[in-house]
Amino acid sequence: MPVLTRLIPSPVVVDISAGALDDLAGLLVDQRISASGKLAIAISGGSGAELRRRFAPALPGASWYEVGGGRLDDAIKLADAMKSGRYDAVVGMGGGKIIDCAKFAAARIGLPLVAVATNLSHDGLCSPVATLDNDAGRGSYGVPNPIAIVIDLDVIREAPIRFVRSGVGDVISNISAVADWELSHRETGEQIDGLAAAMARQAGEAVLRHPGNCQDDDFLTVLAEGLVLTGISMSVAGDSRPASGACHEINHAFDLLYPQRAASHGEQCGLGAAFAMHLRGAQEASALMVEVLRRHSLPVLPREMGFNEDEFVKAVEYAPQTRPGRYTILEHLDLSADQIRDAYADYAKTVTS
Repeated sequence: MPVLTRLIPSPVVVDISAGALDDLAGLLVDQRISASGKLAIAISGGSGAELRRRFAPALPGASWYEVGGGRLDDAIKLADAMKSGRYDAVVGMGGGKIIDCAKFAAARIGLPLVAVATNLSHDGLCSPVATLDNDAGRGSYGVPNPIAIVIDLDVIREAPIRFVRSGVGDVISNISAVADWELSHRETGEQIDGLAAAMARQAGEAVLRHPGNCQDDDFLTVLAEGLVLTGISMSVAGDSRPASGACHEINHAFDLLYPQRAASHGEQCGLGAAFAMHLRGAQEASALMVEVLRRHSLPVLPREMGFNEDEFVKAVEYAPQTRPGRYTILEHLDLSADQIRDAYADYAKTVTS
């Protein structure tokens, strides 16, 4: 009888703790990622200076590179600058844009990536995708998973709290995304990966049902673990399906229609998820999402993000165009603008009652 199994691409190290960065060099030596300490570290041009001042003494063999922004051109320039250094690994130290640029650069020059998150704003930390702006808008580029994830809770607590709140909205939206995946499985026959779905959903449920707040280490640990598990679930599935459904289509629509006014990724995804759950008739689940989003000071109505009802209706109507071929509750219901307006009025009534 053959033994059937599969290999899951995942980091060899996940360190989520207070003071995790205090001995980054030792951790990389212990895990045989970098015995020489020859590291190429990507940081931002702003807050990255403080990170370099703080951690450079413990990393004497490292070279530090400032990343210009979150564009494809920035990632290519970063790779070109690093390629002649004979490094053991690339370290992306910062927020989502820095880590995405470092992911792309590491893949381009054939080195493993160590992702050091300085905030918990979204689930791209451990995903096999680098999201970068380009001349055509925004592109998603397949890259290997990070070989190591390091999240220092002391550093996370120093970041603006809005970044943590954004991560809450992003992880909670997994629940809606998995529901959309299951809907597509029933209606279109799309194959669903049960392991990927379970990982993404349980990450969302753990954050949704945790009683702590964004300043508690216990809650921050659960949130960080949820972001990492969500990234791994996407690797298992081979795309973003476990964590991206109608919630993310609505988020992308806000980004494309109102690029100068869009809120944070997690704020838009959290609201999109609560509304999507309402659309599918899961009123209790939608109400619980609204309750938790409010407890973490996240928006549950468009006006709380600076958008009026007409703008929200336009975003929901446009949302299916952002991911052609993806089947969610929005494609399933195929609502007209007037029907979206009526559904939103009903949602708003439940939220404000």
